[in-house]
Amino acid sequence: MISYEVCMGLILMVLILSSGSFNLTKIVESQSFSWFILPFFPTFLIFFISALAETSRVPFDFPEAESELVSGYNVEYSSVTFVLFFLSEYCHIVLMSALIALLFLGG
Repeated sequence: MISYEVCMGLILMVLILSSGSFNLTKIVESQSFSWFILPFFPTFLIFFISALAETSRVPFDFPEAESELVSGYNVEYSSVTFVLFFLSEYCHIVLMSALIALLFLGG
């Protein structure tokens, strides 16, 4: 099974090669003529699907059975640790959104 980070890394390498720099500022500046979403639309779709899968959003969120809900992470974590667990998931979503904006939508 191939991890989603491999697809995202390969797409990042395509964008780095097309912009000519590893620097995020240079990648955004290279999109001054046209955003990378237009010429690289198939790669954007793959990156977006990989980001959805990486952040466990629909349709990649695996539903849990009732027996797993009783003995899963909902019971193991309490109060502050449970909040930190979900806060880290939402920070991951914000990070993926920021990467999509920087890499494909011109910053």
